Amino acid sequence: MFRVGIGQDSHKLKAKSSRLNAQCLKLGGVMVSEDYYAVANSDGDVVLHALVNALSSAVGGGSLSNYADPLFKKGVVDSKEYVKEAMKKLGNYKVNNVSVAIEAKEPKVEKYFQQMKEEIAKILKIGKDSVGVTATSGEGLTEFGKGEGIQAFVIASIYKDE
Repeated sequence: MFRVGIGQDSHKLKAKSSRLNAQCLKLGGVMVSEDYYAVANSDGDVVLHALVNALSSAVGGGSLSNYADPLFKKGVVDSKEYVKEAMKKLGNYKVNNVSVAIEAKEPKVEKYFQQMKEEIAKILKIGKDSVGVTATSGEGLTEFGKGEGIQAFVIASIYKDE
């Protein structure tokens, strides 16, 4: 039996110079820019946050805050840990594949696709060929395309491992 979930997350994006102690921008568990950071309580990794929402959605669970907030209160800001918590809710389901779509004017992230695929695959314990990553600038039509933020959508398919 297959199930599918969709997840989305977005954060404001700021130039690193505006907050010197901010974390560098991470996407899919990979540092993609030292020049920008996502305004967030955690590391602001919109790809992993959307992945949590997609996995949770596939099994009828709740939103990212159900996983992240309790961990954040313990000082955990690494979004990989949020994904690991969501994975525990899958029960006897396994991840089949995931598709990631990122929208942002800056930074350009295409050169990090392979690293993101490898990192996401490692976290989910699947082959990197089961992870797809795309990006768009948004052509300036949305706030993300105008450079004011970054967003990601993730679709995850899971199957029952009997």
